[in-house]
Amino acid sequence: MKFAKTSLLNLAKLSDGVKSCRISSYDHTGGNSDRWVIPAGKTLTIAEISGAGCIRHIWMTTSDTDNNLRKLALRMYWDEESSPSVQCPLGDFFGLGHAKAVYFQSLPIQSSYLGMNAWFAMPFEKKAVITVTNDGDKDTILYFYIDYHQWDKPKDGYGRFHANWQRRLLLQADAPSGPNASGVVQILNNTGKNNFIILDAKGKGQYVGCFVNIDTNTPGWWGEGDDMIFIDGEPWPPRLHGTGMEDYFCGAWNYNKLEQPYSTPYYGYHFKGNSDYTGKHSQYRFHIEDPVYFEKSIRVTVEHGHANDRVGDWSSTAFWYQTGRTEPLPEIGNATDRLPYGFGSLERWPGKDRKDLP
Repeated sequence: MKFAKTSLLNLAKLSDGVKSCRISSYDHTGGNSDRWVIPAGKTLTIAEISGAGCIRHIWMTTSDTDNNLRKLALRMYWDEESSPSVQCPLGDFFGLGHAKAVYFQSLPIQSSYLGMNAWFAMPFEKKAVITVTNDGDKDTILYFYIDYHQWDKPKDGYGRFHANWQRRLLLQADAPSGPNASGVVQILNNTGKNNFIILDAKGKGQYVGCFVNIDTNTPGWWGEGDDMIFIDGEPWPPRLHGTGMEDYFCGAWNYNKLEQPYSTPYYGYHFKGNSDYTGKHSQYRFHIEDPVYFEKSIRVTVEHGHANDRVGDWSSTAFWYQTGRTEPLPEIGNATDRLPYGFGSLERWPGKDRKDLP
């Protein structure tokens, strides 16, 4: 990627063997019914592109009623693979992590309420297929653009774009106690065993960022847990060990005195819940200038509270490029599995009797 002082200069550089193309939901009759209807329980293939190329921009919009953003599932397949390289609820792919529309602006993902945009480059050599599944019990609508470059021949050296959603209902984990670096006795995490897992992948590639969403009815700061990224099977402590969740998301001091959500090109706290830290919260971090490289495997984790002492409904969407994937991505469950919890609802939270969560 060319960025900063060279990005605008490169717009003047002409290219050979590249065609600009688009697939969209426009009304082929010439009318104004520019949407596709996705029947309940059905999957529609919204794009199927043959040959070599690269998707450069995706725009979508749909209804946000009845948790529709979680009930729709987005999948992408590259080069005739049998399992998808992208598998996420539609809203979560675009950073709308609680099935609620919001405004935020990052470099690769942006949302103007329900105008959802992705700018990640998505190269392919033989074929690209994009599907959307309606796992809900009502028909719904989808508007979309998929802007791509068709190449006259494949280009070497590109990994395949991946994205995957994870969700866990997290309870307080058992942890040993002992003196910390200041001599104060507290619970300790010197294994990373019970951390929340954002990404667990095998192959060669680079991790380029994530969204993390939290819903909790327990007051108090949930973000004190350290980020720990384990590369190529290394033991604890990993070479990338951070100092706190809000630090990994480029904030500080538990986003103290923050009255409103904020967003920047590389990081943001774009959905803010209650001032006592209960309710729903979302943040993101994109490794655009600092991708995390791995040769064999990567495991991106974060403590849910110090030494995993906080409880809540945690979900994430990870983004990465890789080659050599041999295992399917984790499944994202059915529509019921993906429904957001209602803050304060004993029926759906803490839900420790639920066995259907992954």
